[in-house]
Amino acid sequence: MTDGAKVLQKIKAFVKTKKEKHIALFVDGPNLLRKDLKVDLSKVKERLEKYGQVKVARVFLDQYASDKLIEAVTNQGFEVVIVPSDVDVALAVDAARFIYHERMDIIAIASRDSDFKPLLTKAKETGKETIVIGCDPDFSVALQNTADVVLKLNE
Repeated sequence: MTDGAKVLQKIKAFVKTKKEKHIALFVDGPNLLRKDLKVDLSKVKERLEKYGQVKVARVFLDQYASDKLIEAVTNQGFEVVIVPSDVDVALAVDAARFIYHERMDIIAIASRDSDFKPLLTKAKETGKETIVIGCDPDFSVALQNTADVVLKLNE
């Protein structure tokens, strides 16, 4: 085997296929899980499977979330995080930890909020792929333009 073939073989072993990539998904509950938007979390996961395996799936909710909503989210295979204050801050801090997790390849944020733009920028700086999942109305153009992939739920 030539040296070039050996190098190519090592590169192929290092580069993961889409199915081997690990995704950390963070959902901004108050921003996205509203009755008027009719977001189906199972479809969010389903659409992400095209890009890899969802290994972390967390929905952040505020203290006003109903028991019925919490149960529905849990039944769809998501971990529920109840936050007594600002959901955006808690989500961003938790997601930032996964930017530096060596086994996580993709950071996915489900929100319509431009507040997560710095988080996505940092993820990209560290070599992570980024996905934004959202819907209109008011799906931040800045957030969409920051991500590597944009998934619009109402398309």
